Amino acid sequence: MFLLKLLFRNAFRHRVRTLLTILGITVAILAFGLLQTVVGAWYAGVNASSSTRLISRNAISLVFTLPIAYQERIRRIDGVSAVSYANWFGGVYVTEKNFFPSFAIEPKSYLALYPEFVLAPNEKHDFLLDRKGCVIGKKLAERFGWKIGDTIPLKGTIFPGTWEFVVRGIYHGAEKSTDESQFFFQWEYLNESLKKTVARRADQIGVYIIGLKKPQTAAEVSLAVDATFKNSLAETLTETEKAFQLSFVSMTEAIVIAIRIVSFVVIIIIMVVVANTMAMTARERIGEYAIFKAMGFQAYHIAGMVFGESLFIASAGGCLGILLTFPVARTFGTLMGNFFPIFQVESSTLYMDALFCLIVGGVAGIFPTWRAIRIKIADGLRRVG
Repeated sequence: MFLLKLLFRNAFRHRVRTLLTILGITVAILAFGLLQTVVGAWYAGVNASSSTRLISRNAISLVFTLPIAYQERIRRIDGVSAVSYANWFGGVYVTEKNFFPSFAIEPKSYLALYPEFVLAPNEKHDFLLDRKGCVIGKKLAERFGWKIGDTIPLKGTIFPGTWEFVVRGIYHGAEKSTDESQFFFQWEYLNESLKKTVARRADQIGVYIIGLKKPQTAAEVSLAVDATFKNSLAETLTETEKAFQLSFVSMTEAIVIAIRIVSFVVIIIIMVVVANTMAMTARERIGEYAIFKAMGFQAYHIAGMVFGESLFIASAGGCLGILLTFPVARTFGTLMGNFFPIFQVESSTLYMDALFCLIVGGVAGIFPTWRAIRIKIADGLRRVG
């Protein structure tokens, strides 16, 4: 208790300097935590991927479609438990600023393959019966104030025109990592309209979602699906859902790497700042340490005071930074919800924050501690007064 009291008094002997140092550490830990959360949000879709699902698309590019006739042939492949399909719709609500993921799906099989989208039984029933019905995520409903029964007009980008949908259900995520900002409607509604307007685009889908009986058979089933349609007019490329999501992240990998580098540079900079603060503190107190030694204090007593003060300052700033990470991340996630539908502080980020606090305090205190314990009593006393 005496040592803690001594550390506290020594730390705040120069209050302005100490408070500014703590503030710097707080900002650094806050910035590090926020940047790491941004990286985590970037990989949210990857982390939420299921090992029991495969995605099959056109082997040339995702912009090319596949025939709806492939469904039954895929279903007959050994190891496949279920097959569904979806088209990226790409509609916008009122203006281009109101963009969100929208998909035309085969509702019954799609919802069965995605149990993480939790929908009330009566809402699911209404959705299946209404050709113009749609299901939206909870965050999307809160964002625009939509409710069951509302009519939602979307402007098509890939499929031109104004499309009207009736909200029949609002789903919520089974887990925190589930995206609650998506918009689903019936593929048949889209296909029927295309048959009347652009017949050549009808009976085509964007991707097949394939359910596996056993996750460990993913490689074998993928090869079997691609072999089935080899040398056809529309060859397939089948991969795990995680690999499919990673293909999108890889397009912006340079940005992710840059964010990671910046987050670690921030920690290094604040480490130098704290080291400078502790070096100044140790230099000012050389005479005091010499007096302590003359009174019989051992080297480990001196080391405890200097090293402990460094850890105390780093820990104080780190704790404040960690506490502030949650409200700042919540605010940032609300403002950037269009780009990061899943934005939450992971426990691993908090562990890294705590670890870096200890590293900063430890590294910053090494040299001042070494200098303090090696000072000779006579040399130190010359500086007194």
